[in-house]
Amino acid sequence: MAEPQRIPTVNLGSQGLVVSKLGLGCMGLTGTYNDPLPEDQGISIIKHAFNQGITFFDTADVYGANANELLLAKALKQLPREKIQIATKFGVLKLDFANLHVKGTPDYVRSCCEASLKRLDVDYIDLYYQHRVDTSVPIEQTMGELKKLVEEKKVKYIGLSEASSDTIRRAHGVHPITAVQIEWSLWTRDIEDEIVPLCRNLGIGIVSYSPLGRGFFGGKGVVETLPSVSSLSAHPRYQAENIEKNKRIYKRIESLAKKYECTTPQLALAWVLQQGNDVVPIPGTTKIKNLDENIGALSVKFTEKELREISEAIPVDDIAGIQHYNEGHGKLSWKFANTPPKDSSVYELN
Repeated sequence: MAEPQRIPTVNLGSQGLVVSKLGLGCMGLTGTYNDPLPEDQGISIIKHAFNQGITFFDTADVYGANANELLLAKALKQLPREKIQIATKFGVLKLDFANLHVKGTPDYVRSCCEASLKRLDVDYIDLYYQHRVDTSVPIEQTMGELKKLVEEKKVKYIGLSEASSDTIRRAHGVHPITAVQIEWSLWTRDIEDEIVPLCRNLGIGIVSYSPLGRGFFGGKGVVETLPSVSSLSAHPRYQAENIEKNKRIYKRIESLAKKYECTTPQLALAWVLQQGNDVVPIPGTTKIKNLDENIGALSVKFTEKELREISEAIPVDDIAGIQHYNEGHGKLSWKFANTPPKDSSVYELN
């Protein structure tokens, strides 16, 4: 087997986890934004990513109703486990973007971890995230069980996904958090004022999901129409009245990409890559040519002045449609597996 090419590695957080500077988000390989790929094609993309130097692979128990972890497991059997960092997640009972059903009780944490270990067919998980925080369960209880899993060597490092600053602080007080996975792209910037400085103060790495704006900067909804099965049709920024306005944003970035002699998705991804050595984006794709294009973004370099120019090309107020699927910026309606507080019908997205 050919050794992977040289993609830079970085320390993700301050706890010792080293990953490739660019990861691969595997969710789309088993559907969500598109039809699921045939198994052999999904495995080929994972293997190609590794052969190009990507060693950091992101999945979750809920993706494809367990199918995503099973697919990754089959690909990993053909790759050297010791050179790969597996990130998976627990906490979302059902992938429903209108109402996320979440659970964070200690017994559920343990049962999910054991199930993921079995599906992935590995002895340990490199990075184990709480996918979404169940605010009806004190984060200290959830983290306490995760800490036990680390002590038992079933998990190496702990992460949080879409966590609020208060949750991050409290969780970090129980056991060091290695990484926070959160949406960050040219059109999703709300973490920059509070979450990013907090993570850097605590030595926590930042994993950027949807760094291409859920495919927007790759041309979805602009250059190409959305697949009929895509969940993006429910996203406010892809609604008919908003996508027409947002096309103007795409045109600005497209123009800058021509100026800097790269593709539009490369410009958007390079911007995220250069937000700091502690930032690791995990774009997903179902096409090898797009994967190679994403890897090419590592060679696109900007000066500080150029980064500011790109940032200023997309004023936050110019973006049509709220960031998240649900009404109310930063809000989601949650459904809990256990009884929530009486006054908690709507929770902060954390």
